Amino acid sequence: MVTLIDRFFGIFSEDIGIDLGTCNSLVYVKGQGIVLSEPSVVAVRKGTNKVLLNGQAVGNAAKEMLGKTPGNIVAVRPMKDGVIADFDLTEAIIKYFINKVHKRAWGIHPRVAISHPSGITAVEKRAVINSAERAGARRVYLVPEPIAASIGVGMQIQEPIANMIIDIGGGTTEVAVISLGGIVASRSIRVAGDEIDQAIIQHMKDTYNLLIGEQTSERIKIQIGSAYAAEKEMTMEVKGRDLVTAMPRKVMITSEEVREAIREPVYDIVKAIKETLEKTPPELSADLVDQGMTLAGGGALLRGLAKMITKEIDIPVKVAEEPLTAVAKGTGVILENLDKLKDTLECGEDLN
Repeated sequence: MVTLIDRFFGIFSEDIGIDLGTCNSLVYVKGQGIVLSEPSVVAVRKGTNKVLLNGQAVGNAAKEMLGKTPGNIVAVRPMKDGVIADFDLTEAIIKYFINKVHKRAWGIHPRVAISHPSGITAVEKRAVINSAERAGARRVYLVPEPIAASIGVGMQIQEPIANMIIDIGGGTTEVAVISLGGIVASRSIRVAGDEIDQAIIQHMKDTYNLLIGEQTSERIKIQIGSAYAAEKEMTMEVKGRDLVTAMPRKVMITSEEVREAIREPVYDIVKAIKETLEKTPPELSADLVDQGMTLAGGGALLRGLAKMITKEIDIPVKVAEEPLTAVAKGTGVILENLDKLKDTLECGEDLN
């Protein structure tokens, strides 16, 4: 898999690890760490795939346009539920990232490791590889998100013991038990941060007849959202458009009602954890009584989530030190240890 030619060109190029997420994407450059973290958003002219600002309306520049564009401009997320929904625009994002961080010799293209949800098909994997190759990658490696996340949080996945990771991103939640470098039992569900945001939007419609946008919903989740009752509950002023009068209006909401609003998607995540544990061999289940499980991804930051899962499942749960960067860090560690960790990867030849 790692050829002599690859090693030679690796001297002159900067290998890149990409956590290509539904909401945000992070880029790791070998030897430098995480150098870029931007939203997975592209701004295009309506009815076309032409990226604005000469291909630079990607990431932060595009997110600022979400929900605020004139009729002829659309800000879109080309990744949906953790997989590619628009191939051309995903290619534009990858190309933007590669051009922004790869500064080595002209004509030398980087090797790129890209994480993906464990539940995607061979066709979807091929689409990711093709997009990255057209965007300028010399060689593309794919790594399942649970593997990348577990490596990124420092788990010794090559050991013959159970390691359990729950990676809650924007579009998918990845639950996996890993041992001896491979996934023993896993569950990938398309319920994660976006579903929690949508539950809050629906609550505001049903309870207050108030229409709010995705960015407002995300702010509510971050500021007062929780999965478990806190000693001190919080309140927040929310502004939006009245569905009856169509006029701007503001209301005051509480953390208790937000917790109730997001109960269903949160319990879907707990259900996926239970289903994964049910498929885990008994010897590895015994390990987990002491080892516990680790939460990663942006969803791990939801207040009280670890406490709530511990109460439901009675296994220790901890939040990774840097949950947002776990997957990106994992891709970087893999790139720096390709010979040792090559068995965790797939490339184009493996899908033929």
